[in-house]
Amino acid sequence: MVKRAFTLIEILLVVALLTLLASIAAVTHRNSSQKGRETVLRHNLQQIRMTLDQFHIDKGYYPADLQTLVDEGYLREIPLDPITKSSETWQLIYDDPVDQDSSYEIGVFDVRSGSEDKALDGTFYYEW
Repeated sequence: MVKRAFTLIEILLVVALLTLLASIAAVTHRNSSQKGRETVLRHNLQQIRMTLDQFHIDKGYYPADLQTLVDEGYLREIPLDPITKSSETWQLIYDDPVDQDSSYEIGVFDVRSGSEDKALDGTFYYEW
C-alpha cells in the first residue's frame, strides 16, 4: 500500500498563496478604513463651514472661535477631526479685517484639518 503525502513544494505554494491573500486583504481593509475617516472629515468640514456661514448671516460677524458656535447653540459640540481624533486640532482661518471699520472684530471664517498626513488621493488633509 502506497502512502500519499504532500510534497514540500506543494506546502510552500499553499503557504505563499495564503500569505499573498492575507496581505491583499490587509491593504484593502486599511484603505477602506482610511476612506471612511476621509468621508467623515469632509462631512465635518462641510458642517462647520455651513455653521460659520449661518452664524455670520445671523450676527453680521464671524465667531471668535469654534467654542462660540457651541455656546450660542449653533452646534451641540465641536466635531472631531477623524484623522487626528481630536476636536482641539482644527486649524482656524481668520477673516481679513481689510476695509473694515476699527470696531470690527476678527473671527473664524474657515477651518481645516490639523493633520499633516496625506489623503488617499495624494493631497494633504490640511489643504481641504
